[in-house]
Amino acid sequence: MGGSMLLHRLPLRVVTLLCSLGALFSVVTADVVQTTKPGCANRCGNLTFAYPFGINNGGNDCYFKESNHFLIFCDNSTGTPTPYMNNKDSNLQILNISFENHEITITVFVAKDCYNSFGGTLYNNDPSLILLDFPISSAKNKFIAVGCDTFATFSGRQGSTYMTGCLSSCESFSDVINGSCSGIGCCETSIPRDAYHYNISVSSFNNHASVWDFNPCGYAFVAEDGFFNFSTDNLYKPPFDMVPIVVDWLIPDQTCDDAKKNTTTYMCRENSNCTDAENGKGYQCHCFEGFQGNPYLQNGCQDINECVISQPCVGDCTNLPGTYKCSCPEGSQGDGRKDGMGCTPIIHEKKFHSNDIMLGVSISFLLVLLGVSWLYWGLRERKISRRREKFFLENGGRLMLQRLLSEHEGSVEVARIFTDEELKKATDHYHESRILGQGGHGTVYRGILQDNTVVAIKKAKILDRSQVEEFINELIILSQINHRNVVKLIGCCFETEVPLLVYEFVNNSTLADHIHKCGHESTLSWRARLRIARETAGALSYLHSDASAQILHRDIKSTNILLDENYTAKVADFGASRLVPLDRTQLTTLVQGTLGYLDPEYFQSSQLTEKSDVYSFGVVLAEALSFERAENERNLSLYFASAIKGERLFEIIDLRVLNEGNPEEITEVAILANRCLRVKGEDRPTMKEVAMELEGLMRVMDRHPWVNQSCDLEEAEHLLGERSSKCDGILKSNASGNDDSISNQVAFEIESGR
Repeated sequence: MGGSMLLHRLPLRVVTLLCSLGALFSVVTADVVQTTKPGCANRCGNLTFAYPFGINNGGNDCYFKESNHFLIFCDNSTGTPTPYMNNKDSNLQILNISFENHEITITVFVAKDCYNSFGGTLYNNDPSLILLDFPISSAKNKFIAVGCDTFATFSGRQGSTYMTGCLSSCESFSDVINGSCSGIGCCETSIPRDAYHYNISVSSFNNHASVWDFNPCGYAFVAEDGFFNFSTDNLYKPPFDMVPIVVDWLIPDQTCDDAKKNTTTYMCRENSNCTDAENGKGYQCHCFEGFQGNPYLQNGCQDINECVISQPCVGDCTNLPGTYKCSCPEGSQGDGRKDGMGCTPIIHEKKFHSNDIMLGVSISFLLVLLGVSWLYWGLRERKISRRREKFFLENGGRLMLQRLLSEHEGSVEVARIFTDEELKKATDHYHESRILGQGGHGTVYRGILQDNTVVAIKKAKILDRSQVEEFINELIILSQINHRNVVKLIGCCFETEVPLLVYEFVNNSTLADHIHKCGHESTLSWRARLRIARETAGALSYLHSDASAQILHRDIKSTNILLDENYTAKVADFGASRLVPLDRTQLTTLVQGTLGYLDPEYFQSSQLTEKSDVYSFGVVLAEALSFERAENERNLSLYFASAIKGERLFEIIDLRVLNEGNPEEITEVAILANRCLRVKGEDRPTMKEVAMELEGLMRVMDRHPWVNQSCDLEEAEHLLGERSSKCDGILKSNASGNDDSISNQVAFEIESGR
């Protein structure tokens, strides 16, 4: 009674404020209470958490017991209680748990590799992390390696042999850029999604011997993005032993659809929805919009009283489940919202003729404004349409359509004509994140069409308008190619200043990526290499002999041979290709191609023939066989021919090829490659002959599998001489990534006239 009397004596404004604060306090208190189950703790030291996380509290189900990752071990043996994931022995100290983002920040060890001044190993550890239910966040972490003689690898993705790495190299302290982690003293890279565990390995090429005075150790770690800022001082000594890493937490092993089938185990409670986790296999629960709290608890998601918390109305506010409603008091009009029309008094006035005139003028002005706006947008769209039509005609679109209709009458395999808007939408307006690669002829983007088909869109460089007819002829021929080992042309677009080509998307990188791993150790078996060589030769034979007009590729190299998920070869990049008229066997053109693969006869004479492609294919074939060459040998074709002539063939053969292949097989393929690399084009075989020989060899292998009984691993190593040591299956030699790759080598010495 006394309290009521006291309120009556207070001013109305003060009473309203006290009531609002009381309601707000009740909402906040309800939210805090609903974060954990009754009788369960929600704090360990500085860490505050909520169910499904919890501390083992006797018989209470304080945490989600289907996964031990939700169990928090609170170590009270030190002055401040310290939380660990599962148990203290895991060494996974928990720094933070984000309920909003479904993330956990824990600490992990740093991999270190230290040496003394004589190159002896002082300390080396390669830490690992195993999380059975929670995936490591690919969006919030980076893999970082530090050192001037350091390379590190990250491996461990569920159900995959995935491995990535980071190489950091420098010769002196002055080479290092303070604050920059771009490869000189420090490098970083991303990690994949769906990684539940990892193994980090860090090593050195030269035991830090040449850089020991300022960099005796190399180290690597996975850490939260933004945690580490590189400094040149970090080269002398690692600044920390443990680093924070972000892990995505979820209810493991089930999708939302599967979880909803069992209502007793389904974790998302009232007023919440379920979403499949973007990273890892599992689902996550979120309160509906307009609700807040813990979606994993019964009645955990409580309605937000917007009328009290945000006070969105200037009039009367009515709170509704998940939302609210504003209204104006009697005698006023409007929507009652602060961010809207608000409430204004209704004024009843006598209507005068002048008001009618003002109303008429206002309506007329509005109509004129709408008309001008409509005219402006109409003219703008017409201008854009005419511009697209202009590009369409300049790029030969009408002529292209006429030829396609006449030559493909009754055929279902007609190249599709895309609009500019379709390809902009497919590439997110050609965003740089969609770039797959850039070359001399243009940029290739990854696109997703409306039917979810993934394609590769090639945007050529500005063309000379006099070459439009040649572009049309090339496009017509490519639209008729239907060979399983040639990247399929899906369609084109003429509505832009630069014509666009749309190809099928091949998702397993290039042949070069697979045969030039760290230390030139390949992931491809001997049989797979032969099959890829046979498929590539078959595609080139088709272009030379079986297409409606002979096509010379002119840029055959291992980076232009793509591999799909089944390691099937796909010949790509026809930007430098040329059509040969029926009455001619050669073309005189400007020399174009890639040094290292370029036909020396074509380089000297500018006479392009089908034998030029044969020479380039020979380089690729030798590249697939060879392991490495001496430092003073910069030309693979000359080095390969020299090895055969000097009976040193088996000294340059890739170790895996030597182990898996029969010497007779290897010799046959090497001789074929040597024939393709002859200086005179007339001495080389045709692509059809090359394809037939490789096909015959594969058939013989299928009928009579050769067993390599003459060369086991030890004999192979003897033939190859002393090889580089291995670390976790990766050859350390040549792992520095120097520009020694075959695709960058000089084809021949111009000074000597070769």
